[in-house]
Amino acid sequence: MGSHTRSGISRTLSCKLRSVIALLSLFTIVGFPAAAEAGVLQCVPYARRVSGIEIHGNARTWWGQAAGTYARGNEPEVGAVLAFKGTRAMPYGHVATVARVIDERHILLNHANWSRPGMIEHDALAVDVSDAGDWSRVRVWFAPIGDLGSRENPTFGFIYDAAPGEGPKPLDDDIQLAAAEESVPAPVLPQTAAIAAAPRMVLASSGS
Repeated sequence: MGSHTRSGISRTLSCKLRSVIALLSLFTIVGFPAAAEAGVLQCVPYARRVSGIEIHGNARTWWGQAAGTYARGNEPEVGAVLAFKGTRAMPYGHVATVARVIDERHILLNHANWSRPGMIEHDALAVDVSDAGDWSRVRVWFAPIGDLGSRENPTFGFIYDAAPGEGPKPLDDDIQLAAAEESVPAPVLPQTAAIAAAPRMVLASSGS
């Protein structure tokens, strides 16, 4: 084989190798973040698992989907799902399950994907800051600052695991177990007015 032929083959292989490297780089830049995002635990499957309320789709659609199937209202009850509206800061809305009712203006929530991507938070404080006291606007504990977030979040209200006109169902054993799943205790942080213990948090990837 002549030197010119070998040189030509070498250049061809070199060009193909560069093409393969460029293609792999494209997958690294474009493909991997999408896969990572898909693997983060979202609020919807977590709320569905903990509450037993079988609604799918973006959190902002839960309130409308619940109509005629689940009871809805503006009073917090343990096991109910607080449905947040979509906003510019939170376009897909949010859903969180009531873990405990402290008083008419303060509750504790179990929810996912709020303070950090994929994080599960237990007993996170939520405060009703609406003028009417109807839970239409809330502030929620934000772990990175160790306090309530400054943003006031608009909500639709609470969805109960009961048919319209019925009282809420008692939580079954599986749902109670999901709500009390093991988590890593966070450092003790001062809750507003010291009315509740610091929320417990654990990072998790989606399995739903």
